[in-house]
Amino acid sequence: MPKGFKDLVAEAEAQVQTLSPKALMTLKDNTDAVLIDLRDVRELQREGRIPGSTHVPRGMLEFWIDPESPYHKEVFSSGKQFVFYCNKGWRSALGAQTAQQMGLERVSHLGGGLEAWRENGGEIEDLSKK
Repeated sequence: MPKGFKDLVAEAEAQVQTLSPKALMTLKDNTDAVLIDLRDVRELQREGRIPGSTHVPRGMLEFWIDPESPYHKEVFSSGKQFVFYCNKGWRSALGAQTAQQMGLERVSHLGGGLEAWRENGGEIEDLSKK
């Protein structure tokens, strides 16, 4: 029987560390941590983002991580801790799993995504006017 997205997300969450919004609130200002927003640019404009996060479109993640790719971004060679997030935590679980499979060692994702962050009083940077 084929796997659905819920199966894939559950498998990813079993392999990567999931952070609660409260845990991320204590970590987000750590200069050794990089918050990676995997959402579409339209979502960023519409809903804002966690301040200080780096936007990486989900469709480019593998290309930006791989140092052999012409699209490689140096941030992924920094050795820092990476915390991925999206809207609900689905794409970020899959993205964190992929990053881990590609050799990044300190990888986690925000459980429940930006929705959970917002529900727990997390700060949002408004990008609608930028």
